[in-house]
Amino acid sequence: MTTKDLTGKIILITGATNGIGRAATIEFARRGASLVLIGRDKEKTENTINEIRRITGNFKLDYILCDLTHLADVRRAAEDFKSKYQRLDILINNAGATFKKPKLGPDGYEITFALNHLAYFQMTTALLDIIKKTPYARIVNTSSSMQARGNLDLKLTPYDTSVSGPKAYGTSKLANILFTRELQRKLNGTTAIANCFEPGMVNTSFGAFGTDQGCFVNLIYKLAKPFAITPEKGADSLIWLATSKEAEQMKGQYISKRKATTPSRQALDNKLAVDLWTLSEKLCKEIKSLSS
Repeated sequence: MTTKDLTGKIILITGATNGIGRAATIEFARRGASLVLIGRDKEKTENTINEIRRITGNFKLDYILCDLTHLADVRRAAEDFKSKYQRLDILINNAGATFKKPKLGPDGYEITFALNHLAYFQMTTALLDIIKKTPYARIVNTSSSMQARGNLDLKLTPYDTSVSGPKAYGTSKLANILFTRELQRKLNGTTAIANCFEPGMVNTSFGAFGTDQGCFVNLIYKLAKPFAITPEKGADSLIWLATSKEAEQMKGQYISKRKATTPSRQALDNKLAVDLWTLSEKLCKEIKSLSS
């Protein structure tokens, strides 16, 4: 019998309608948590909630619609959450995608960087006040082993559409690690902790924003699919970081299979982490001024 150890905990999760996000959400619901899902499509999000209610018997599920490619909408979603809830025990930034060809998104930033990094940054910073007020809150960011292929250039990356889709994805996942490390530094002195993880090669419908990845990448996915792990196995480190007693010792770490793992050299650059935070603040504020 599943223990209801998460009863009373409020969890906000992006990317919960597919893959590891959905698998984690089912586990959290089974354990009694109150869940708020960030969804892009109303029908799909409502169907996911109804299905999870049926599977788990947990009816403490809510949702907020949000297009994570629009930073102003991310900010609005965070404010909507704070208008309804007084605490946030666990924030999970999990939504993401890879694209066949990078392009400028609706805010004028390269869409992979905007969706996979800036949306994490905007959601988290907009919720930091309530996170800091919640005792022992946790933040979990989904990165990827593809971070090793990333190359972050603060002047070029936010606008660069000349690189390949996998390269842009790797860079955004590298940014997740740098963001997590600097976030933890800013959380020092509070009881909140932040970590990120890589789920491994998971058999999911990942890439929903840009399903056609090009012949070469599609072939790689097809060949790798028989060796991919299930979403439930891919979600293991996410769930562990979000809920386990052991993970309390992890602060600003990059986790693989429940263990701290050394990421790429650039991901360990403290100055780059600080500078990325400063740039991300600037980019988000510019959108705020444009939308006000």
